[in-house]
Amino acid sequence: MAPTSVVKEGSARSIQRIATTPDWYEPYKISQAIKAGGLIHVSGQAGIDEQGRTVADDFLTQGRQAFANVERVLAEAGASLADVVKVGIFVTDMAADLGHVIALREEFLSEPYPADTLLEVSSLAQPEWRIEIEVTALAR
Repeated sequence: MAPTSVVKEGSARSIQRIATTPDWYEPYKISQAIKAGGLIHVSGQAGIDEQGRTVADDFLTQGRQAFANVERVLAEAGASLADVVKVGIFVTDMAADLGHVIALREEFLSEPYPADTLLEVSSLAQPEWRIEIEVTALAR
């Protein structure tokens, strides 16, 4: 899906909507990402496949898929994980999965590691989701 640009009335600033095909966020009126002001803001990505189905019950499989989804959206915006400057990771069981989060960071991110916020939440959008990842990246 081609990015959609919106130029605010009376302004030279633009906001560009980034979406992949299929866009599993469209029915919820959420942009997968927004490119604006030299940054790409990627909405939270979970461990779901291209049809919107949860890939597995285990944390690492969901986490790897969530990072793959982040990569896919960034690629659509012309960027990569190397351009990420801030990460937000939401998990449903910090005690059980903190070690896995660190392993995922090491697997998908590199020096200098981005700034990061890690939060435990009581639930995510779907009850079977165990992790959701959002990022901010530099636009190229």
